Amino acid sequence: MIKTSLCLAAILLFPAQTLQAQEANLGDQRGEGSVAETEVTEDNTSNERRVQRLGDVVGENEFELELSVPKAPGQLATDIRLPDERQQQQLQDLLTQLANNPGDAVTQRRLNSLLDQIIIDANDAIGSNDRKSAEARLAVVAAVKPKHPGLVSANKQLADLDKIEGQLEAARKAVKENRIDQPDNNCAWFFYRQALDNAPENIEAQQGLISVQEHILARALEQAKVLDFDSAERSLEDAELVWQDKKLVDQARERVEQFKKERAGALEESAVKAMDSGQFEAAERYLIDLVALGGQDERINALRRRLEEARIYGGFKPGQIIRDHFMQGGTWAPQSVVVLAGSFMMGSTEFDQGRVENEIPQHRVTFRRGFAIGQREVSVTEFRLFVQRTGYRTDAERFKSSTVYDQYSGRLMEKKDVHWQMDYEGKPANPNDPVIHVSWNDATAFVDWLAKGTGKPYRLPSESEFEYALRGGTSSKYWWGNGSPGKVVENLTGDGDSSRGRRRWSIAFSDYTDKFWGPAPVASFSPNPFGLFDIGGNVAEWVRDCWHDSYVRAPLDGSAWINPGCSDRVIRGGYWASSPENTRSPYRLFAKPDYRDSRTGIRIARDL
Repeated sequence: MIKTSLCLAAILLFPAQTLQAQEANLGDQRGEGSVAETEVTEDNTSNERRVQRLGDVVGENEFELELSVPKAPGQLATDIRLPDERQQQQLQDLLTQLANNPGDAVTQRRLNSLLDQIIIDANDAIGSNDRKSAEARLAVVAAVKPKHPGLVSANKQLADLDKIEGQLEAARKAVKENRIDQPDNNCAWFFYRQALDNAPENIEAQQGLISVQEHILARALEQAKVLDFDSAERSLEDAELVWQDKKLVDQARERVEQFKKERAGALEESAVKAMDSGQFEAAERYLIDLVALGGQDERINALRRRLEEARIYGGFKPGQIIRDHFMQGGTWAPQSVVVLAGSFMMGSTEFDQGRVENEIPQHRVTFRRGFAIGQREVSVTEFRLFVQRTGYRTDAERFKSSTVYDQYSGRLMEKKDVHWQMDYEGKPANPNDPVIHVSWNDATAFVDWLAKGTGKPYRLPSESEFEYALRGGTSSKYWWGNGSPGKVVENLTGDGDSSRGRRRWSIAFSDYTDKFWGPAPVASFSPNPFGLFDIGGNVAEWVRDCWHDSYVRAPLDGSAWINPGCSDRVIRGGYWASSPENTRSPYRLFAKPDYRDSRTGIRIARDL
């Protein structure tokens, strides 16, 4: 190769024109000894881009052009060749022209423009990690013009490819060994990040980081599936740091939130089931799991309120009516009303008019849990179903007698062959009459049947529950006040009542009549403030407690006061023949467990 040094010290280096514009300005040079220089229009945009890409020194106005001139016009050495055949031919032509006419400034400018473009293409190849193409282009520029602007910078970038390639190879190895994002300085994430810092346009490094992000997001979803939401959130935060595009992270976060919502729903359902079954500790554990999920404050607060209600009311609401279905046989238990939990003063004070010694000392009873009590007295129809299903025989049937009201003498008297199917005179009862002629034993057998058939904790009310429900939140003598009712409220002894024999009560509520002598059909009058019918009149009812002469050492939590083997049981509530003093809310009676008469019936109770 012949090396020719051409010094063009007085010639300004103009920015390159397009090849088409240059050729138009050159004209036909055949046969001419010199070429007239033509003014070239400067393309500022292309020039600025070239300066940026090549690192030209702005303001340089001289250059030394060193060309490797081919041995024969129109040819380059065989080891110097551009990947682009069009550029190769264009370069060959320009070099041939300069070999033939070394002083041709237009050709020189065209050559500079072409070399500029070759370096631009080489830089693009470097950015795409195409080492072979970049090396070929830079070798040609170095052979043609070793000091061409931008060549040194391009060669440095080419040299950096070795380092970048090492980083990429380390990243590939880390991926194969599943070191995606750990350990910190020896994982695919680390090496891809290094490569991208050195070559921001490197495609493999970009795609590698996207793959790392996808791997971390997949891990986050797997962690969410096994309910490890804390780890899932940390993985999502890591994924955000990997790559600037957050679209995949946002999509994964939505899926994690969906898993979280599904988990929260399952925990809520489990908590509610636990509450309904009375497993409050289990319900509390489900609530703790909900708290751990985070972001469930509204749901948690609602469940805590429900848990508190469940602890007190078994998931029901005060005043709610309960009617349980039998597990087999299509039978329903009598309706009950959920009683508001609270406390009251049970019994009488020493200054209450009409008080009896067994009603003292007055003491506070507190119901920390609610309970349900029969909305009405048990009817003949309801008791008949019990007898039919069980074949049960009452004490009246076994002893073949009960106590009835005698219209002629106006007194209660024992009568043979009277039982639960008869009314207060010993005649056939109506279906909706309250069942009477039943003993404490009979009442207990009835509620035991309800409990077994429904699977719910039915029982007789305790004495304190009965008085609390009877008072209905009042502290007066009667639930309606301290004297005769101003309207019809219960089946009571009123001075306006009269029997079929035209008898009247000698002691009765003044200015009052309910037009019944003897028990009225159940729920014939208004309920008390707790929604209970006939609890202060009509018939009295058995309760669960043993009889005690006073309230000394009586339970303060509302439970029944029971002594093993006790001989007497308690009867509470007024009845159709009670005097006003015996209708008072704290009034108490007792009888043997097998006692039965025309004044006493049954009212059920149920734990919540």
